[in-house]
Amino acid sequence: MSPAAASRIAVVTGASSGIGAATARQLAAAGYRVVLTARRKDRIEALADELNATGHQATAYTLDVTDRAAVDEFAGAFKTIGVLVNNAGGALGADPVATGDPADWRQMYETNVIGTLNVTQALLPALTASGDGTVVVLSSTAGFSTYEGGGGYVAAKHAEHVLAETLRLEIVGTPVRVIEVAPGMVKTDEFALTRFGGDEEKAAKVYAGVAQPLTAEDVADTITWAITRPSHVNIDLLVVRPRAQASNAKVHREL
Repeated sequence: MSPAAASRIAVVTGASSGIGAATARQLAAAGYRVVLTARRKDRIEALADELNATGHQATAYTLDVTDRAAVDEFAGAFKTIGVLVNNAGGALGADPVATGDPADWRQMYETNVIGTLNVTQALLPALTASGDGTVVVLSSTAGFSTYEGGGGYVAAKHAEHVLAETLRLEIVGTPVRVIEVAPGMVKTDEFALTRFGGDEEKAAKVYAGVAQPLTAEDVADTITWAITRPSHVNIDLLVVRPRAQASNAKVHREL
């Protein structure tokens, strides 16, 4: 289903790699003009060039979602937009609560929660003005259950889930949907590697023996499906896991 003209702009945060980049590609294929934001200018410009070269419409904008002044300046360029995908975020470290680095906890909260808050607040008027807006919050199954070594990330994702749930209550009656997509185990090039500070051995252990973790494309397909439902249909919360994962703590591994 092609988006209406007034709702054709889709902003994707954290679009430089992984789920964000995959979502931008799939939304472009669905007929949206995508605005790619991330801190890594070279990555989003390369993706914009790729999409434009194949007949789609894409613009790259370097943005740190934790910088409120920069977010406000970015949002000032839009009178209306149709879709905001809050994808920027990530995990740092896997230490227990007793020894976790408060700086890591703070950074995860700033990126996952405050970053989502900043961009959503700044773009909500333009989403409302479109007459058919959609806010997507990409949370995680970590937003619903905890696991050892995940305290900081779990705390941030719980907060992000509550942000989405509360926003939906507060703006009901306006022409804006709030969709939350919560993936389980997703194997991307950077998520686990970033979490473990570039330690490839530790990152590989996350997926060891799991036949088919989710891919970035799997999650992007889920996000795009939810966005492209008829505008009166709101997918409040969609949890998506690989078949091998029954919960955060129970994963089938063929070792």
